[in-house]
Amino acid sequence: MIKFEDIKKVNETISTIDVKGKNYAEVNQRIKAFRMLYPAGTIETEILSVENGVCIMKATIKDDNDHILGIGHAYEKENSTFINKTSYIENCETSAVGRALAMCGIGIDTSVASYEEVANAIENQKPKNDKVTEAQKSLIKNNFNIPQVKEYCASKGITKLSQLKKDDADALEKMIFEAMEKSAPLDINSKEETF
Repeated sequence: MIKFEDIKKVNETISTIDVKGKNYAEVNQRIKAFRMLYPAGTIETEILSVENGVCIMKATIKDDNDHILGIGHAYEKENSTFINKTSYIENCETSAVGRALAMCGIGIDTSVASYEEVANAIENQKPKNDKVTEAQKSLIKNNFNIPQVKEYCASKGITKLSQLKKDDADALEKMIFEAMEKSAPLDINSKEETF
């Protein structure tokens, strides 16, 4: 049976990374420590939900005798960080495993949060580019006669370029480029309509 002293000893082998004056263990370090304590133990992960670009994951840590030692959960949003554009599910799994191992007392000398979680949180706090670019305004203005563009603007109550929000400009830009890629003849009215 593992004792507190065993956990304390294995925690001394864990390398940490300093973030703003506080040390955090990486998840891979927690996994190595777990394997030192429980070579035949298991780390099980389960996707609880993946909907609308949001992943919720559960990780369960079991000892060599299949007894549950710790459970951790994590939540990640697709596109919330550069890494999450392609790997939000993997990131979510790593976070859940790190938290579950922390519940076992592994790598928690300074924090339950792992280095990866803290780095991700810091990245998510950075201001996002929320301004409509001049290129987007010009593209939308020059393609306002495309029926899909008109319909979108009407549905959102957009009557002037100055009313565009970044999300709207991004959606309209995508819509215009998709129409251009399809090279389908566009139903453009003969009379000019602009904002």
